[in-house]
Amino acid sequence: MRDTDAMRATSLDPVLITGCSSGIGKAAADLLVKAGHTVYATARRPETLADLEEAGARVMALDVTSEESMTAAVQRIETEHGRVGTLVNNAGYGEYGTVEEADLDKVRTMFETNVFGLARMTQLVLPGMRRAGRGRIINISSMGGRITFPVGGYYHATKHAVEAISDALRSEVRGFGIDVVVVEPGITRTGFEDTVHASVANGAGAQPDSPYATLIAQNVQNTSSGYSNPLLAVGPESVARTILKAVEADRPKTRYLLTPAAKALVAARTLGGDRVWDTLVKQQFKH
Repeated sequence: MRDTDAMRATSLDPVLITGCSSGIGKAAADLLVKAGHTVYATARRPETLADLEEAGARVMALDVTSEESMTAAVQRIETEHGRVGTLVNNAGYGEYGTVEEADLDKVRTMFETNVFGLARMTQLVLPGMRRAGRGRIINISSMGGRITFPVGGYYHATKHAVEAISDALRSEVRGFGIDVVVVEPGITRTGFEDTVHASVANGAGAQPDSPYATLIAQNVQNTSSGYSNPLLAVGPESVARTILKAVEADRPKTRYLLTPAAKALVAARTLGGDRVWDTLVKQQFKH
């Protein structure tokens, strides 16, 4: 690491990352450690983090749906370092189904992780960052925070919420020397597709007599096609490199939208308007 990089790493360390048991969180923690950062890698089950600990990360349990767990994690870091330098809000998952048939209890649980857990972690680290006069919050959203497909409405809603919270927060904390960054991955091979399939398979729409059965089947097919296409899907290491860039940049972008395919979809939604987007979706979801 260059001297300037070392100074930058020190000023925004330690880095606290949620959801490191697999996928993007694990890849980001590993890459940041290799880049010389002090990293606290966390997960609900810390035993899943043994390889990261061996690589040099400091690991601990953190459940973003537990106030006690979140508070304890932040307090430990503040005791050891004075404040959290960078928070990477990565923990999250998808619960899929149509608006009519989705299990709202499962949807509420997803919101607790994807939205309220992110919000509470942010609340907990901000006082220390304000006292230090510097900090960085990196929220892992998705291209799904900028567009919406059928069968994923509630998951998309959590990511749209992350986008809105991030925009508000960026304006609120700018004067305290705190940066707010949103990372928006496209299709990423993290096992997320298995979660989508399991969520759909266990939902009401999976029943043959569901009025949405054909739509559900089309969703499963589209998901499989997207994740298996090397021109569309990337590995978690690609997202991790963007997170590293967001951590180390002197003036990070407010948003990092990954992959050409994701950029094309967001552009179509933004520039084309509702009618163009609805036509594109209709072509992909015929029922």
